[in-house]
Amino acid sequence: MAPRSFLQWPVVRQLTTGDLLGRGPSVTSARTKAIAPRTATADRVVQSVCPYCAVGCGQRVYVKDEKVIQIEGDPDSPISRGRLCPKGSASEQLVNSPGRQTKVLYRAPRSTEWQRLDLATAVEMIAERFIETRRRTWQQEDEHGRLLRRTMGIASLGGATLDNEENYLIKKLFTAAGAVQTENQARI
Repeated sequence: MAPRSFLQWPVVRQLTTGDLLGRGPSVTSARTKAIAPRTATADRVVQSVCPYCAVGCGQRVYVKDEKVIQIEGDPDSPISRGRLCPKGSASEQLVNSPGRQTKVLYRAPRSTEWQRLDLATAVEMIAERFIETRRRTWQQEDEHGRLLRRTMGIASLGGATLDNEENYLIKKLFTAAGAVQTENQARI
């Protein structure tokens, strides 16, 4: 590191530039002037909504080379006015985390090992079990002959990273299937 001259001292710069309170360029180092925000290199900015809770805070998603590089609060959002909670601020990790699962994993009953399945097989297994459970637990009427048309064998608990559109579709599906209990983790 090269020695600094007397004229580079922040106090001297404050006095010589007229920045007496030391809040302007006189206290900014050359290194700080050279730093650029990582959002400056983004190819595009996409407006989005935070996926965590039902508040709907606005987000700006910065994309470079088709990869999310930063997510910040959207100051144009009338809901959050550019602010995000700690979970919303860390939502970039939802896409870029090295631990993010991108393959379907299945663990058979009483098994200790996970196995990979292709998506079509997993969806077919879920659909078969859903239909069988609904058929087996269907209640058409109660003991007094009143119409019920429900199943108590199926319930839904949505996660905090589901957006409003996903929750809407889940609610419609489970209601149409006769499930009584449809809940979301964000409300609990």
